[in-house]
Amino acid sequence: MNGEENVSEHWKETFISLLPEKTAEIWEGMTAAIDALYDMDRLWDKGFGPWQVEYKYRRGGKTLCTFYAKEGEAVLLITYGKAEREKFESIRDSVSLHLQRIFDETATLHDGKWLWIPLDDGLKTDDVITMLKIKRRPNRK
Repeated sequence: MNGEENVSEHWKETFISLLPEKTAEIWEGMTAAIDALYDMDRLWDKGFGPWQVEYKYRRGGKTLCTFYAKEGEAVLLITYGKAEREKFESIRDSVSLHLQRIFDETATLHDGKWLWIPLDDGLKTDDVITMLKIKRRPNRK
């Protein structure tokens, strides 16, 4: 392993160690699905506020999504601008009521909606991929 791989492995171990086993499994399933569809830079960093670790998917200066972890909990952050909110409204019936409720209950700020999605049993990988496809088409076959 080179130095960069060692750093990534350290962050990944830290991320997983913060989480209950079930939450870590959900995170690993989500990231495997994203990795299968998207060729993106994967960036590890320390979190902010209560979040201890962040794992971001980014390409061309634009973030697809970011995972955050703290002791016992992880979330997925997806931000939607105006065009993405309109696209979501057109496909909302294709995602779970759980995600529809998160979307509806999230305030719209001057820079869009910041959807903080808990990684729990109510979250389905297919729904997340549908939401990410609104932001960016997959670039892997």
